[in-house]
Amino acid sequence: MEHNNSVNIVRGVDGLKKRKMSVWAIAFIIYCMTAAGAFGIEAMIPSCGPGMTIVILTVLPIVWVIPICLAVSELSAFMPEESGMYVWTKEAFGEAWGFCMGWWGSLSVYLGMASYVVLVVGYVEKFIDLSPTAAMCIKMGMVLIFTLVNLLGIKEVGIISTVFSAIILAAFALVTVVGFANWNYNPVSPFIPEGQGILESIGTGLCIGIWMYCGYAVVSNMAGEIENPKVIPKAFKIIIPIIALSYILPTLAGLCSLGNWQLWGIDTGNGGFDYASVLTSNIGKGWGVVFLICAIIAQCGIFNSYIAAGSRSFFVLGDDRLCPHFLTKLSKKRKIPYWPILILAAVTMMLMNLDFSMLLTIIAPLGLICYVVLAFVFVKMRRKYPVKNRGDVYYAKGGKVIEVYIVVCPILVGILALLVNGTEYFLIGFISIISGMVFYVIFKFFYGGMAKCDPKKYPLNEKTRLAKGDSVRIGIFFMLFGILLIIGGFFLNWYEGDYGAEYYMTMYGSGVMSDFKLMISIAKIGGLILTLGGTILYIVGKKKDPII
Repeated sequence: MEHNNSVNIVRGVDGLKKRKMSVWAIAFIIYCMTAAGAFGIEAMIPSCGPGMTIVILTVLPIVWVIPICLAVSELSAFMPEESGMYVWTKEAFGEAWGFCMGWWGSLSVYLGMASYVVLVVGYVEKFIDLSPTAAMCIKMGMVLIFTLVNLLGIKEVGIISTVFSAIILAAFALVTVVGFANWNYNPVSPFIPEGQGILESIGTGLCIGIWMYCGYAVVSNMAGEIENPKVIPKAFKIIIPIIALSYILPTLAGLCSLGNWQLWGIDTGNGGFDYASVLTSNIGKGWGVVFLICAIIAQCGIFNSYIAAGSRSFFVLGDDRLCPHFLTKLSKKRKIPYWPILILAAVTMMLMNLDFSMLLTIIAPLGLICYVVLAFVFVKMRRKYPVKNRGDVYYAKGGKVIEVYIVVCPILVGILALLVNGTEYFLIGFISIISGMVFYVIFKFFYGGMAKCDPKKYPLNEKTRLAKGDSVRIGIFFMLFGILLIIGGFFLNWYEGDYGAEYYMTMYGSGVMSDFKLMISIAKIGGLILTLGGTILYIVGKKKDPII
């Protein structure tokens, strides 16, 4: 921590004020970050079929959520640091990979926050006609209110999350009871849409399913402010089954009550169905309005929690001299990193009137790759710090079997989700992923990185002005992602080859994304260039700039 007595400025992670948080407070913060209701599943039902929807919602917690939560719980207990995923990755693989992890997580939050504001206005407009001025006032009001809440501290964020979670869960419990009480249809028939293959159904459903079950690692961003980090594993044990049931039961209840699975969706203006329709169809339109209010609360809950988590990563990067150092300033009384919170609010205001289709295409792969890398970090940390030497600190018990489970499942699911989302999603996603290493080099040049904080542990290579061994690390980075890009090019040519050219031309009309063959060529050639460049860097680095 640094002090400037003349202006009484407090900076850095060491200056953060730790707060005692209950298990339920953390559990509900996690709930608001990752779920806040089953909104979004409505679009999944017609795209992959009601039966497949229920299977995906049931299986993903086992092969995706639980492994990730076990890894986050163990690492949070062993190393309860602010911006945990960045710190763990830095400790495991060096500051270059650590920066990428922090960058990916922060970028996905900063670009995606405005979508929740837009969704709130969209829900309000379902029962109130809003002028452009009124819509803008609601958007700005939402940003300002929850920015102020976050400037108070994570304890206040936890209180708001607890209240919002209780309201949202009560609303979906009502949908479940009313739906099952009015059972008229088989909720899992048909299993997949007629004329659609199993692989295609899994692909379309997996995209939304992964999105519904993302965000579990974000709570680690605040671990350094939690006085009792042992509550994190306990909170996961409580909230994972609650989230899974809050998805599965209302969906089953809605399908068995209303049927018409092909009419379900997010936009219900033309006679479609959603969860609110279960209430309006069975107990009156007034209850549908109540449910819409709960939908607004849900988006506010997500927004509130993500300000808290998303603002911490750049704060820690600044403390490690991998971002502008002014981001490390803390408020005098509450010891809150106010600059990242205020900047996140400003970015949200700038982006909240844009079209989000492209932004979501950019940010979704960033979340996936974070979880894939987290699996490797988990293994490396266990090798570097064996659990038998950690004392009474929590760790996932089960020996090699649990290690394989925690590592293999997220890697397979994450890579599969990257591949089956679509060629444009895959290609643009890779550009955003590679941006992490590009900005690491830029920020390392400008701000010096960990060599300014701990030159013995993170020595500088005076010739490259990067950390010693970074030539090898960057070479491995480009080789890995180059190979994955090549594999993706061949896979997508097979997966979408029958309809890709027509689909992308119809979807985009002009430009790179309208040309399926061009995108496939870019993936293959770009992957080859990255692989060759990475190989050269690796070979040269092993001789001239080895990892020490």
